[in-house]
Amino acid sequence: MHDNPAQDDYQWPVCVTPRCGRQLWVAEAGRYACRPCEDQTAKRLTELGPLFRRLNDTATLMRGARRPGGATSGSRTPPIPPRLEVLALTANGGVATRLRDIEDSWRTALGWTVAPWRGSPAQAVPAHLKFLANNLPWAVSSYESVGQDIDDLRRLHAECVAVAANEHRPGRVNIGRCPARYDDGTPCRADLTATASSHRVHCGQCGARWETLGEWKQLREQQDAVLREDAGVAA
Repeated sequence: MHDNPAQDDYQWPVCVTPRCGRQLWVAEAGRYACRPCEDQTAKRLTELGPLFRRLNDTATLMRGARRPGGATSGSRTPPIPPRLEVLALTANGGVATRLRDIEDSWRTALGWTVAPWRGSPAQAVPAHLKFLANNLPWAVSSYESVGQDIDDLRRLHAECVAVAANEHRPGRVNIGRCPARYDDGTPCRADLTATASSHRVHCGQCGARWETLGEWKQLREQQDAVLREDAGVAA
């Protein structure tokens, strides 16, 4: 005689991920999260790297448009307008911190040493993403709280996608006058514009171009030099 419980009392195991709750297949026995959730999370981890780099480039331009502590005057040009949601995701407490918290919880569950601080968010994010991607198969099979982490990664990915999508058609802002010089040494002085999603600047009057982030910084230095020159003439 078998004393197995009545089938009506048996609850088939389901995926622990919030918003999912799929019943696990027989082949998924012993797992906490279903394979579709694992596959989607792996895809999001892969996409988060490029998304973060794009947002971080935009944040760098926002911070670099005006040097902290620099002298200001009425002739100073406005910086590219900061977007708080971009800065919040790329600064401490943003993407890097949220990924670190998940990694630390996995390391604790595994009995591993908690990872040391990895430097700036730009340095830390790739390391966190690599760890999470490599250990995701363990987490979905052996870590009871993995469902909440999967949901946290889903929300983080969605935030980055939404903010990045809003960069597709940014408005253009005036960033000052062109400092490029003609053959006689006279500055061009044509109005320059830029967007928060790109560091490429092109002068429509003299044809000067600033294509890279390093050249963007040179542009700001050249503009400052012209301002100082003008101030000396005015004096």
